[in-house]
Amino acid sequence: MFLPFFWMISTSLKSPLEALRMPPTWIPSVLRFDNYVEVFRHINLLRYLLNTIFVTLTSLTGILITGLMAAYAFARFRFPGREALFMFFLALMMIPLPVYLVPSYMILFKLGWIDTYAAMIVPWIVNIFAIFLLRQHIRQLPQDLFDAARIDGCSRLWMLIRIVIPLCKAPIVTVAVFNAVASWNSFFWPLIVTNSDSIRPLQVGLAYFSREQSTNYALLMAATTMAILPLVVLFFFAQKQIVQSQVRTGLKE
Repeated sequence: MFLPFFWMISTSLKSPLEALRMPPTWIPSVLRFDNYVEVFRHINLLRYLLNTIFVTLTSLTGILITGLMAAYAFARFRFPGREALFMFFLALMMIPLPVYLVPSYMILFKLGWIDTYAAMIVPWIVNIFAIFLLRQHIRQLPQDLFDAARIDGCSRLWMLIRIVIPLCKAPIVTVAVFNAVASWNSFFWPLIVTNSDSIRPLQVGLAYFSREQSTNYALLMAATTMAILPLVVLFFFAQKQIVQSQVRTGLKE
């Protein structure tokens, strides 16, 4: 698992000729850190990074808000058809992306959202897996906590803020990491709904860059390293919460 990352970083520090040398060398003869500077000269990498960060944070905020509210409702509210509606949502997860790709594009086209940030954010602010994972955890919280809060006069919204969110930190972090990675690595949908270079996210920008620099593997690996590094750092700091969430919820009733 470590070997591909090491090879990627090693290649990013080689000269273009050394990156193509056969047999390949694991350690560069001269460390070419200027490859990373060269990447910024060839593509608008900083703009791509800022676009990706904005889309990721905005969509993640929407996912957490809608996910927590829906999960809280499915776990603690009693209303007719609750279980049937939840099963229906789970069934939607089995529908592959190509099925609703064209209808989603047509809706965005009618709204005039093509080539806008909204096209990359709004369709993904409701995540069924996030609702499922958070619901499983909320169902395991003691009912006595909610009864005591209700006696003290707390509203449902206040119970969500003061009880559910503090006790669901591990699954919230898990949802945040999974969806941040998915949004950061998203390629196919942004490729369809964006046309302008100024609005492209990182993965789409790297795809165009790889087409232009198809033989310069050193620059390609340098750009790829900068694209992957934030995700590696994020997972490193959040891995404890991810493990705790999987252990506590068990992904089952």
